[in-house]
Amino acid sequence: MGSGCCFRSTCNSRMVSSPVMVRVQAILRKEMVREFLAELMSTYVMMVFGLGSVAHMVVGGEFGSFLGVNLGFGFGVTMGVHIAGKISGAHMNAAVTFTNCALGHLPWKKFPVYLLGQFLGSFLAAATIYGLFYTAIFNYSGGQLTVTGPLATANIFATYLPDHMTLWSGFLNEVLLTGMLQLCLFAITDKRNNPALQGTQAVVIGLLVVIIGVSLGMNTGYAINPSRDLPPRFFTFIAGWGIQVFRAKDWWWVPLVAPPLGAFLGGIIYSVFVGSAIAQEPQLLENLMEYEHHKIPKTMTHQVATSTLTGVYVSPDNRPSAQPVPPLSDSISMEQF
Repeated sequence: MGSGCCFRSTCNSRMVSSPVMVRVQAILRKEMVREFLAELMSTYVMMVFGLGSVAHMVVGGEFGSFLGVNLGFGFGVTMGVHIAGKISGAHMNAAVTFTNCALGHLPWKKFPVYLLGQFLGSFLAAATIYGLFYTAIFNYSGGQLTVTGPLATANIFATYLPDHMTLWSGFLNEVLLTGMLQLCLFAITDKRNNPALQGTQAVVIGLLVVIIGVSLGMNTGYAINPSRDLPPRFFTFIAGWGIQVFRAKDWWWVPLVAPPLGAFLGGIIYSVFVGSAIAQEPQLLENLMEYEHHKIPKTMTHQVATSTLTGVYVSPDNRPSAQPVPPLSDSISMEQF
């Protein structure tokens, strides 16, 4: 009797849960939902690896280094591209999303979806790192959560302007670095130009982030991404570091404003100086072929046509058997030649 009741309850639960699961699956199949989750997960993975490497450098002593931070963020980006590249494009960066929308590569209606996924993933990553390194942070700082000074730990989560730079020099620094990032991203993924080999894009993009960090990252910590800076900064505000995370040298707005501006300029520069030249190549080739056609004398054309009509006798015994010729494919592209 008892087992029969258990069996009936199991069947009933399946009957009840089945429509719920079908509804959930239907929601998850929607394009924008999948893109939102892809941006959330890819940004989360990138930020966990990146912020974890910064925590090692700040509170880990010999366990961390600036090179380790660059590798952590760079290969974190690589893993993020593998997670979301075929679903959302794995932007993981509000500046990249803004530029793609502004240049017509992505509908504006998707901008808030991407932004929300990136910000939520970054915020959750900051909470994860705080939970993992909680004891190390308090042991390092003596129980005090400070934003500036020799025992500051807020810089684990967000970037802060160093003493040797002014606010506007830091702003221009972020514009330049993000412009370099976006310009190179377009070059890596532009199939009309010389893109990264199929299957290597994730590694190449990760190496690009590493290169920017090791060569240009000293001044401002190369935020180059509003989604990387603002959500963790907000987390530190509510986790105990206080309002000072927004007041320190009034820097907080620069990683929010400068990267989109820099990425847009980098995208425009690539599109105008490189992309427009690539787009003109097919027209130039067509004009050249037309020019060569007009150069051929009409008498030569007549001679060629006449010679092709000259009869040739072939003995029936020596006549080769006809072989079917496969039709030419219309899909052959010029690049294959």
